[in-house]
Amino acid sequence: MPPVFLGVIFHWLGGLASGSFYVPYKAVRKWAWEVYWLAGGFFSWIIVPWVMASILTKGLIPSISEAFATNPTAMGYAYLFGCLWGIGGLTFGLTMRYLGMSLGMAVALGLCTVIGTVMEDVYKGNFINNIIDQPPYAVIILGLGVCLLGVVLAGVAGMSKEREMPDEVKKETIKEFNFTKGVVVATISGVFSACMAFGLSAAQPLADISAANGTGSLWVGLPKLCIVLLGGFTTNFIWCSYLLWKNKTAYQFTNKEVVDPDVPAVDGKPVKVKVNMAWNYFFSALAGTTWYFQFFFYTMGETRMGEYQFSSWTLHMASIIIFSSCWGLALGEWRGTSKFTKFILGVAIFTLLYSTIVVGYGNLMDQRTAAAAEPAAAVVVEGETTADADAAAEGAEQAPPAADAPAAEGAEQEQPAAAPAAEAPADSAFVAPGCAYVCA
Repeated sequence: MPPVFLGVIFHWLGGLASGSFYVPYKAVRKWAWEVYWLAGGFFSWIIVPWVMASILTKGLIPSISEAFATNPTAMGYAYLFGCLWGIGGLTFGLTMRYLGMSLGMAVALGLCTVIGTVMEDVYKGNFINNIIDQPPYAVIILGLGVCLLGVVLAGVAGMSKEREMPDEVKKETIKEFNFTKGVVVATISGVFSACMAFGLSAAQPLADISAANGTGSLWVGLPKLCIVLLGGFTTNFIWCSYLLWKNKTAYQFTNKEVVDPDVPAVDGKPVKVKVNMAWNYFFSALAGTTWYFQFFFYTMGETRMGEYQFSSWTLHMASIIIFSSCWGLALGEWRGTSKFTKFILGVAIFTLLYSTIVVGYGNLMDQRTAAAAEPAAAVVVEGETTADADAAAEGAEQAPPAADAPAAEGAEQEQPAAAPAAEAPADSAFVAPGCAYVCA
C-alpha cells in the first residue's frame, strides 16, 4: 500500500476524533462550561500528549532539551503559534454567537483551511511557481479548492436549515446575530486557528532530533504536540481562569453540590443540586483524550504525505467537517428539515470526501515520481554484508574487461533497453480528478 493511502486514512481518523470529541461533554451534568472545558483540557493539552510521547518516542526530555538548546527561535515560535491557536479556538464560540453555527463554520473553517494550507508558501513567495512547475502541487491546490467548495455547500445547507426553523427556535439559536461583528470575529478565529499548522511546522527540528534519537518515523511528530499544545493550554487556562473568577464557579471542581443553572432562584436564593463528581470528571477526561487524538493521528498522517506535508491541513479540516456533519445527522440535529436541505448537506459531505481523494492523488503522483527516480538498489547475496557488496562492485568496476566482453556487449546491444516507466502527462493531473467528480 502506498504511504499516502495510510496518510489519508490517518487524517480521516483524526477528523473522526475531532468531530466526535464534544459528544462526551454532553454527559457532563450541571458544570459550567469553563469547569468542564478546563478539566478536559488538562487531558487534551497536558496529560495525554506527554504520556503518549513518553511511551512511543525515544528520549523525549533529552530531545526537547536539545531542541531548545540548538533551535530556541523555532521552538519559541512553536509555543507562540500554539498560544495564538488557542485564541482562535476561543473566538470560535463568539463566531457561533454572532453568525450562527452554519455560516460561522463556513467562514471560520474556510479561512482556517486556506490559510493553514498555503500561507507558508505564499509568505515564502513560491506559491505560484510551485503550481506552474510541480503538477502534484497543483493537484493538491485543486483539492484545496474542492474542499472549499464543500465548506461553502455545508454553510449553504446550514443556512437553509436555519431558515426552516420556527422563529422562536431560530431566535433561541442565534440570539445575538450581528453580521459585521460575526465576520470580524470569524476572520480572527479562522486566521488564529490556522496557527496550529504553523506551530507544528515550526517545531519540525524537534521531530528531526527525536528521529535521530531512535524514534520511529510514525511517531516523530508526537514531541511537537507537547510544545504546541502547551501554548494552547496557556491561552485557554488564562481565559477559563478569568471565567471561573467572574462567574464564581471554581468551587465546582471540588464540591458535590452546585448551583443548578436550569432552575430559577427561589426567594433570591439559587437552587443547588448534587452532581456525580466521578461521572463528570470521567466524561471530561474522555472528551479531552478524544480531542487529543485528532492531532495524534494528524502527526501520523503527516509523516506519510511525503514532500507535500502541508496538504495534511486540508485533509484534516475536510475530515473534521465530514464527521461533525455525520454526528449532527446521527444526533437528530437535521430532523424536520426539507429534502432539499438534506440533499445539499449530502452533496457537501460527498464533495469534502472527494477533496481528500484529490489531495491524496496529488501526493501519490509525487511519491510515484520520487520512486521512479530512485536508482535500483544493489542486490546483496545472503550472508554478504553491505560493505562486502560495495567492495565487490568497486572491484568489478576496476577489473579489466574479459576477452569475451565485446561479444557480451554486442549481445547487450541486441537486447532492446527496457523503456522507462511513462510518466502521466501533466494535464491528466487535472483531467482525472475532475472527470471522476463529475461522473460521481
